[in-house]
Amino acid sequence: LMAPMLEDDRPGYPFLALLVSGGHTLLIEVAAFGRYRILGESLDDAAGEAFDKTAKALGLGYPGGAALAALAEQGQRGRFQFPRPMLDRPGLDFSFSGLKTAAVLALARAGGDAAARADLARAFEEAVVDTLVAKTLRALDQTGLKALVVAGGVGANRRLRADLAAAAQKRGARVFYPRVEFCTDNAAMIARAGIERLQAGEVTSDDF
Repeated sequence: LMAPMLEDDRPGYPFLALLVSGGHTLLIEVAAFGRYRILGESLDDAAGEAFDKTAKALGLGYPGGAALAALAEQGQRGRFQFPRPMLDRPGLDFSFSGLKTAAVLALARAGGDAAARADLARAFEEAVVDTLVAKTLRALDQTGLKALVVAGGVGANRRLRADLAAAAQKRGARVFYPRVEFCTDNAAMIARAGIERLQAGEVTSDDF
């Protein structure tokens, strides 16, 4: 959540955060450091987990979210149609388990040749990204916030970055990303969180 604060161009508080990784899919209203309100979360698989499990089914290894995204760039649109989970319901929660299952079943029916695998990867990535973008825009509308932070491993996904930036701009909002190397687990973001805590007056006793 604090990784975008590593950049020179960083958001001010308050902002909306989309934290999307192998372990989390969260929409968070951030009033200040340490003052968070969760607006929505995944009810089952996190988005990154769904990427990784689908990548494994495609024979791309595990974790394989980045490999799936690379394969998706070779795919053609339209061969596979996947749902955009929970967009027909109110609220800001997510669900990606059914989408992952739909992709695995479609792959089994298609036979798994190289073209089918690439087309399926593209359709799956588009479904995940469309869902994340739609829910995030819904959260921007509900909160009225004009700054959006995107963090976590899936925040490195190029399609997500491009689609979110374009959609947010239409709403007069700005998107703040950490550079790609700071999207995944790293020591720098832990140090940045420590700086924030120190500046907020959070210190340990001398006998720590």
